[in-house]
Amino acid sequence: MMLQVENIHVYYGAINALRGLSFHLEEGEIVALIGANGAGKSSTLKTISGLLRPRVGEIHFQGENITETPPAEIVRKGIVQVPEGRRIFPKMTVWENLEIGAYTVEDKEQTARDYEDIFTRFPRLKERRNQLGGTLSGGEQQMLAIARGLMAHPRLLLLDEPSMGLAPLLVEQIFEIIQDINSQGTSILLVEQNAQMALSIADRGYVLETGAVTIEDEALKLLENPKVINAYLGGEH
Repeated sequence: MMLQVENIHVYYGAINALRGLSFHLEEGEIVALIGANGAGKSSTLKTISGLLRPRVGEIHFQGENITETPPAEIVRKGIVQVPEGRRIFPKMTVWENLEIGAYTVEDKEQTARDYEDIFTRFPRLKERRNQLGGTLSGGEQQMLAIARGLMAHPRLLLLDEPSMGLAPLLVEQIFEIIQDINSQGTSILLVEQNAQMALSIADRGYVLETGAVTIEDEALKLLENPKVINAYLGGEH
């Protein structure tokens, strides 16, 4: 088991955002977290990344308790988050954004190879490598956000709403990229409003409601689950 989240309770002041949340992720899996706005999906990723601290509960990564581990150390251990809204640096070039992603990698020869790998996987970013991040389209910014995350050599990639605000054609492209990253050995925890797309590429999924898991199953079974269809798939079978 790669990631184990056990009974975590997270608060924003007096507001209980996560209420006894438990789930796990096996090495090599894509696991989708789906749910309405405010269900606790982004809070879950921030807690795993060390940006939020649970008041109760524990998080284990590859058998090690990382509940109190600082965020920078969590990145070094192999957990990298691509945040909601992309959060690229708009006044820095594509190249400089990627350089920041590689700050934990001490082997500069490895980093040079990583640039080549990234530009092979994302030819659009190669074309725009000297452009400022803020001048890229929404789809290109999402590619840059994912590419920046990959520069840190994640073993587990946390993706927060990668399809948000993108045209349908670009959404398909982003999800193909996610599948490709997974096929090369990176495990993925995917938070996504587009439940149909998320479950179509995931191995398993969890439905979150008010900070707790209410349904868990194989992704294909969730796509057939009447409750999931009615609540998250537009009521269409």
